[in-house]
Amino acid sequence: MGNGSDREDAVFLSFDDRPSDSPFVERVWRSQSHRAGRFVSVAASHFEIAVTRLQGRIFLTVRGPETKPTQADCPAQGEWLGIRFKLGTFMPSFTPGDLKDRRDVTLPDATSRSFWLDGTAWDYPDFDNAETFVTRLARKGIIVRDASVASVLRSQAEGVHIRSAQRHFLRAVGITRRTVTQIERARYAATLLKQGASILDTVYEARYFDQAHLTRSVKALIGQTPLEISRGKQQLSFLYKTIRPPRLYDAHGRFAHDCSGTTRQCREY
Repeated sequence: MGNGSDREDAVFLSFDDRPSDSPFVERVWRSQSHRAGRFVSVAASHFEIAVTRLQGRIFLTVRGPETKPTQADCPAQGEWLGIRFKLGTFMPSFTPGDLKDRRDVTLPDATSRSFWLDGTAWDYPDFDNAETFVTRLARKGIIVRDASVASVLRSQAEGVHIRSAQRHFLRAVGITRRTVTQIERARYAATLLKQGASILDTVYEARYFDQAHLTRSVKALIGQTPLEISRGKQQLSFLYKTIRPPRLYDAHGRFAHDCSGTTRQCREY
């Protein structure tokens, strides 16, 4: 009873989300706060747009990747809409690297229903028309997609010089491919733990080398130990289970480089 009550007391944000069939958008989510509280904003790889509705005001914020967890305060009775873009989709005017680690940019209001972007007033998107909104941005060249990122993520960047691939990836994503992989693995593990998976099962399913490796990773990227995540002691930001991550470590726990070039180049990639 005590653990269940503690878990309920810790949860003050509710989330709803759906996948997207857009070539630019990975997922659309929305949330609302039932009371004020403090939560952990966990590491995230993706460029994102968030619309906030709070105390009669509405505004749109552009966000980059987060490479570490941070504590954040959440006001009561707020509502949020998030458009999480596929890796490689970004705004040239606000590159993910410039926005990294909560260097967010909030765009100026135009009216109570619109905001200014690239000299034009745009209506705020909602949960149902997010893809239409993004398609309009893409037609104007405000949102672009670097197709080489998908090839790099699939380790199929043949014919592209490794330094060129690195530059493209960093510009479009804001962090290295290895950092993306580490973040996505930790988020996958955290979701499994929140859903009731045991720590040992999570080690196997998320393809960690051992329990110590899992603990170091989720503590560094989620901000809690596996046991703390399982117990739900503190509210986490939006999480959802993606595909099972690839195995990156060999039988001896060494990082398995799967890119071409020198060892030093692979380590940086």
